[in-house]
Amino acid sequence: MTPYRVLIADDHPLARQAIRSLLDEDPQFETAGEASRGEEAVQLCGNLQPDLVLMDIHMPDMSGLEATRRIKQLYPHIRIVMLTVSDHVGDLFTAIQFGAQGYLLKNMDPDDWMHYLRALLDDDTAVSRQMADKLFQHFRRGDAPAAEPDSGVLTPRERELIACVASGDTNKQIAERLVIAENTVKNHIKNILDKLKLENRVQLTAYAVRQGLTQIGQKREEK
Repeated sequence: MTPYRVLIADDHPLARQAIRSLLDEDPQFETAGEASRGEEAVQLCGNLQPDLVLMDIHMPDMSGLEATRRIKQLYPHIRIVMLTVSDHVGDLFTAIQFGAQGYLLKNMDPDDWMHYLRALLDDDTAVSRQMADKLFQHFRRGDAPAAEPDSGVLTPRERELIACVASGDTNKQIAERLVIAENTVKNHIKNILDKLKLENRVQLTAYAVRQGLTQIGQKREEK
C-alpha cells in the first residue's frame, strides 16, 4: 500500500519534529514536507500535492484558518486537519466552513491521533458527540448559515443515515444498523453531500444539528 503523504504546518520546530516522529513510526504515513508559516503551507501544497495537511491554527503572517481556506479553494482534494491546543468552538466552526475535515488536540494520546488520521483517510471518520454538541451550542446562539437546503429535500432513508453519521457511527456500524452493504453507505453519504452541497462528514454533522436530525439538539432543547 502506498503511504499517505502528509504536509506538517506548524510554526514551532519542536512541534513539527514531534509530529514527524509520530508519522515515521507508522508505515501508512510519509512526511512529504514541513511549513512554518501559512503562506508557505499554501505554496508547498501546490508543489508537493500531499494527501493530507496537518495545520496549526495559530501561525504568524497567515493563520492556519486562512491557509486552509486558500488551500481548499486551490486544491479541494487535499484533506486538512487542524492542530490546536484547545477545542475552541469558534475556531472549529470557522475551520469547518473553510473545508477542514476535522481537528486534533495537540495533547491527545498518540495512538488516538493515528487512529483518527487513518479513519479520516479511509473515509470512515466517526465524528464525536462532543464535536457535534459544540456545534449545536454554536448554532443555538444564532451563528448558523443564512441559507442552506431544507431537510425536506432528503428521503427518509437519507435522514436516518444522517442521524447515524451525527451520532459518530462509522460506515461499518451504519451498515450493520440499517442492514445494508458498507459500499451502499458510502454511496449514500456521497449522494447526500452532493445534494446538500457539503464537503465532509463534519459539515454533515453540523447540518444535522441545525436541522434537528439528531437527538443531540432535541435533548438540549428539552433542558
